[in-house]
Amino acid sequence: MAQPYEKYLQEILIDEATLQTRIKELGEKLTQDYNECEDLLLLCILKGGVMFLTDLSRHISVPHAIDFMAASSYGSGVRQSSGSVRIDMDLRTDISGRHVLVVEDIIDSGHTLHFVIKTLMNRNPASLKLCTLLNKQSRREVDINVDYIGFEIENKFVFGYGLDLDEKFRNLPFIGVVRQEALLNE
Repeated sequence: MAQPYEKYLQEILIDEATLQTRIKELGEKLTQDYNECEDLLLLCILKGGVMFLTDLSRHISVPHAIDFMAASSYGSGVRQSSGSVRIDMDLRTDISGRHVLVVEDIIDSGHTLHFVIKTLMNRNPASLKLCTLLNKQSRREVDINVDYIGFEIENKFVFGYGLDLDEKFRNLPFIGVVRQEALLNE
């Protein structure tokens, strides 16, 4: 029986086992790097980062808190960054003096993260680092210092494992490449 996502899937870019292995490695590295930290806050950028945050958090043995922030530079149905960013939902935690690790699903143009990091730096964290599952360096329009990277990927439109295709298919356990012809036929 065909799955609903199959008509959009060109190829599986990163399979479930490879994803989970790399996330475990990142968690171990973060545990090592934050070993002396008593006030680590994982700040997830919604919505795409949730699955990554959940799995990553399980592999970080340093005690940590979690909070969420939603920021966007993409409109509904738009597949290109507009360059203008807005905070749709702000975090609730006071980060002054805290060690903050921003957890993101993918960094593309960099506009959204540049805005988020600038906003957070004005709140005086003790440290602010960035961890992304996917990094599309070839699409970068704004310089972003990424401290932890799961995977470097080419300029491909991807979905699954938190990344949506018009708000669907975030639940897939792998990251797939969108078959562009399927989108043109809609």
